[in-house]
Amino acid sequence: MMSPHSTPIVDVETDLALTEQLLAPDGTRRAHQLLDPYVPDLDAEALRALYRDMVILRRIDAEGVALQRQGQLGLWAPCNGQEASQIGTARALRADDFVFPSYRETGVIYARDPKPADFVRMWRGEEGASYDPAVMHMAPLQIIIGAQTLHAVGYALGILHDGAEQVAVTYFGDGATSQGDVNEAMVFASSYQAPVVFVCQNNHWAISEPVSVQAKYPIAGRAPGFGIPSLRVDGNDVLACLAAMRWALDHARSGKGPAFLELVTYRMGPHTTADDPTRYRDNAELEAWRSRDPLARLEAHLRAQQELRDEHVAAIQADADAAARDLRAACLGMVTREPLAVFDGVYAAAHTGLAAQRADYARYLDTFEEA
Repeated sequence: MMSPHSTPIVDVETDLALTEQLLAPDGTRRAHQLLDPYVPDLDAEALRALYRDMVILRRIDAEGVALQRQGQLGLWAPCNGQEASQIGTARALRADDFVFPSYRETGVIYARDPKPADFVRMWRGEEGASYDPAVMHMAPLQIIIGAQTLHAVGYALGILHDGAEQVAVTYFGDGATSQGDVNEAMVFASSYQAPVVFVCQNNHWAISEPVSVQAKYPIAGRAPGFGIPSLRVDGNDVLACLAAMRWALDHARSGKGPAFLELVTYRMGPHTTADDPTRYRDNAELEAWRSRDPLARLEAHLRAQQELRDEHVAAIQADADAAARDLRAACLGMVTREPLAVFDGVYAAAHTGLAAQRADYARYLDTFEEA
């Protein structure tokens, strides 16, 4: 089953009308023939857990921004507004499914049971990846736009070769769909029926380029052209995101090949902390999407069912503040290696070329001491 993809997108309301949805923006539960069978287990306790995840994620994200502004991180890519798309899909994964993220998937990291330092190690420029990929079953954050989709398909081909039941999952933004890498990845995935799920988080802005310039029609409509079934989902509906991801994983894990999800959401903050979205984005558009906040939507649903009380919210907020404190403590407690240590372990034996580079870098560092 695929969403309708033949209607051009002209405004926010049309955009949302073309998505699969289980929770309306006001929190009303909607029936859905395809998605409902994938979430029969989500009782009030499970929904509160998803709400807790999103609240903690937003607090972690805010702390990351603050740490960057205070000079403790070189950069941070905010995910404010995209909590439902990340938490919903990530909570559908098996522990051994392998994720290939872009640089904005803080929520997916959170769902993979990281240590506090795992969120910031890369953004601080410390030794190693953000986390241990072998432990997290998650490749390092990918800065090159769309490159991770090829890596995911390659891993999925390895799954086929091993006869395993894992699924490779790759996350990317709407802007990445204009890259050749993403399209080439879908060609290979379809040709070899690789067990991979493509997750496009359409947050409407590729840095300062609106998605309307790159895609007059829904992005999910491209996947069937490669022979890949797709769904276009309301990315601010955590329940629909979870159900759609379960559908996609079931499709890929059962030997039917790749699946594609377009999660229609919105980047509430800047592209990164080096960006000023007020220079290119209309504030009226931002406010229109703010009224569709994914956290407020689930909270409204739970409160209407009398399954979320003030004491629940207070306890969740306390957990979120504790997570932020742990993140900050881990960041400030990191010990940075000496700059010249970057040359250690490059080769097993001494290498004259590397020695020359090391000497050049040492002279460069000396200029700072002289200054």
